[in-house]
Amino acid sequence: MALPSAHFSVYVALQLVIFALFNVIHFGSGSSHSLTLLQPYDFLYYSGVRAYFGEEWVKSAEFLEKSLQTRDTLFKVRRQCHDECATAGRNALNKLDVDEGHNWDLWALDWVQQKAECLKFCLGKSASLVGLLPVSTDIEYEFVYRNPYNFLQVTYYKLEKLQKAASAAHTYFVANPNHLEMRNNMEKYRHMDGVTQDDFQDREIEHERHWVLYDAALHLETAGDWRRAAEKWNECVKETLRQTEECRVQCETASLRLPEDRGEDGIHGAYEKAAALSLSLLSCQQSCVTQVATRPGRISAQEDYLPTQLEHLHIAQFKAGDISAAVQTLHSLLLFYPTDKDNLDNLQLYSETLGGDKESASTQPSQEIVRYVRRSLQEKKLLYFGMENLDFTFTDPDLWTPEDVVPESLRESWSAEKEQMIEKMNKEEPLEDVDDSGFYAGGSVPQEGVTITMDDQALNGTNRAVLDGVMTQKECDTILRLASAAASAGDGYRGRRSPHTPHETFEGLTVLRAAKLGQEGVVNETDAKLLHELGERVRTLLHSYFRSPAVLFITFTHLVCRSAVAGDQEGRVDLSHPVHVDNCLLEPETKLCWKEPPAFVHRDLSALLYLNDNFDGGELFFTNRDAKTVTARVSPSCGRLVGFSSGPVNPHGVTAVTSGRRCVLALWFTKEKLYRDMEREEAEALWRGKSGGEAKQEAEGGATQGRNARQASTERSRGSGRVQGRRDEL
Repeated sequence: MALPSAHFSVYVALQLVIFALFNVIHFGSGSSHSLTLLQPYDFLYYSGVRAYFGEEWVKSAEFLEKSLQTRDTLFKVRRQCHDECATAGRNALNKLDVDEGHNWDLWALDWVQQKAECLKFCLGKSASLVGLLPVSTDIEYEFVYRNPYNFLQVTYYKLEKLQKAASAAHTYFVANPNHLEMRNNMEKYRHMDGVTQDDFQDREIEHERHWVLYDAALHLETAGDWRRAAEKWNECVKETLRQTEECRVQCETASLRLPEDRGEDGIHGAYEKAAALSLSLLSCQQSCVTQVATRPGRISAQEDYLPTQLEHLHIAQFKAGDISAAVQTLHSLLLFYPTDKDNLDNLQLYSETLGGDKESASTQPSQEIVRYVRRSLQEKKLLYFGMENLDFTFTDPDLWTPEDVVPESLRESWSAEKEQMIEKMNKEEPLEDVDDSGFYAGGSVPQEGVTITMDDQALNGTNRAVLDGVMTQKECDTILRLASAAASAGDGYRGRRSPHTPHETFEGLTVLRAAKLGQEGVVNETDAKLLHELGERVRTLLHSYFRSPAVLFITFTHLVCRSAVAGDQEGRVDLSHPVHVDNCLLEPETKLCWKEPPAFVHRDLSALLYLNDNFDGGELFFTNRDAKTVTARVSPSCGRLVGFSSGPVNPHGVTAVTSGRRCVLALWFTKEKLYRDMEREEAEALWRGKSGGEAKQEAEGGATQGRNARQASTERSRGSGRVQGRRDEL
């Protein structure tokens, strides 16, 4: 339906003015019906908080739960009314496409008014007048960062409803992963009677399904399951579009505040208000891109979130053999970046695979993506017009916005600002990545025969070291023999033989498992004790070399072997272990590292003690936070120890093992006693002749009820929906 372009901005303004006026119209006097209408959720929330501080726990739980339920119901009502009123005034709208000179704007006004009346009536059936009023930004902040759940977890604890307390704690922690007190509370809940891992449910998961799908698709890609990865990426794209549309509907149906009149004596007030309301709505709808692309607990959004999904999707479809679908997805991606050389090269490759250009030429992009891009560009043009002529402020959420959409005057202004910024950055010294771990490399090495082969300077980093001579050849052979006899496939990964890459098999062995096998006579008990002693040896060396200001506890020890799958190495381009950081989740695109599950955030120091070198590949390498720029490499050899702080200054990975078997003792250390490896103490108790249960109870003082911190951390990972049961990180 075409509209006269000269009047389009006026038409949009009229729509928003009438809709805004509808939102400030007072309903009639109250009645008994009003008692059943939705009440303001901000008032319910404040009531719950007041009851909380008054220690009225039952009342607090009731009000807080009601506030969450009311907010959720209000959003659903808005969506329902939006859908019901979508056709309101359509007859009036059909009359807009008329010859020039007709009073089309009056028909537009009629259409907007009918739609506004429909929404007013629909919303009024479900919500009270005050329930429809806009809430303050402070209250929105409280709900976005899930503070109601912070109050709820204490309230339910006081009411001895531990399962509900655990669920509230987990829901809050997902959006506040650096909240140490809540993390400690969750650990306490895990050790309480009646609380199981299933109780740690994210109550806001409905709003995060696109992220669940995103992580699942990445996991399937890593496993090389391209067919299922393509299905999951396709679901992720659809869910992202759905969540974006849900957000846009809330912008359109939520109450709006009329802007203040800035004109003299109100002469220009109506026009300014119309423009401001129109642009505010469009800006809100554009910001939905950022909202949907921001993970819970993150501050910044993932850039190019939807185009990134399309890029993953077309590659997965191609590798799964669905070339026609890959072509369509690539055409959709080209709507965002039509001149991208890599995408155009891929399109040429896909066309040749299909047998020529005819097949690909007739393929059209997804209509959903076409509508998404077309609508977004129309909105951006209006918003940039407002920036240039109406002193409106707008931050474009997209990187793909074509340059010609931005007015030339704005482009010139931004170009000048960019040049000034670049000039300023060139004058300044580059910022160094600061290691706040508390370690300071360069201390003494308290073991005869151990030499420092590479230090920070040689490894081009901070708190990195390579020490040789930590083990003798005889000791290496002993531990290799132990690995061959006792390591089990997929240990720590629920028995998955190839958790990192389909081209290698993975085996692992823990100290406790070795101790038990030694007592059963399956392996030599002396060999199991050597495995335990090597951990203490490494701890002593690294505690001294890195000058740790605190006591260093071993948090986990894992003897691991990776073996190349014979006949499955040709053309291999993947890694034995992808680039990662040990105590946070690395985002190479943003160069940020998030301390949240499933990362083992308590790990402070990491180490690798190599056992052999009779294999090809398997080098440890360090990178910058982009996960691409390699800063140092370390080749394995018997008795070589690599130690480094576990934080974001030391991203690392392992190159592909293309032949043979690579074995290494992986160790992690912590400064927090809570996270010490209780399995080591249980193994020590076995050797002292005590029962494992007694020793464990004695070591924990009865506080953890037979569980240890590493187990709890592993179980937490299982509930994350991303990396499950993960032990080996090096």
